[in-house]
Amino acid sequence: MKLLLIIAGIMFAEPNSIYDFKSKSIEGKQVDFSIYKGKKILIVNTASECGNTPQYAELEKLYQQNKESLVIIGFPSNNFGQQEPGTNSEIASFCKNNYNVTFPMMEKVSVLGDDIDPLFKWLTTQSNPDFVRDIKWNFEKFLIDENGKLIHRYSAKLSPMDSSIARDIKN
Repeated sequence: MKLLLIIAGIMFAEPNSIYDFKSKSIEGKQVDFSIYKGKKILIVNTASECGNTPQYAELEKLYQQNKESLVIIGFPSNNFGQQEPGTNSEIASFCKNNYNVTFPMMEKVSVLGDDIDPLFKWLTTQSNPDFVRDIKWNFEKFLIDENGKLIHRYSAKLSPMDSSIARDIKN
């Protein structure tokens, strides 16, 4: 009985950091976020048919400028205005062909509602100095520190090249 309680506690334990999560890459491979220990992580919910879609170019530039200390991870979602209707394969091609995206992209997920991906449920409920609430639009950004904790959250409209993001990545 004691063993069952221990196993149940492990299975249903609340995540403590980003390193407690795994997701599938856009190519369908399992990605354990613990491989990013020691780097900052910028997680972005993306969409290919959004007015913010040109942020892909800025995200790629930010990634190239900070590859040694930062990983950017895109999560396509179709939650807002049906602006990500494509398959994972179509999304991957779009990102490569239009923006030469080289940062990791994950499979399309839901970032809102009853079917919210567990990672985004965790991200939107974590304490941070910016705001705690549901995601409101495509291209919201979440900055995770080198220890796997959420330290900042940025609105969808904020450019990835904004000085506040650059400052927070360097600190």
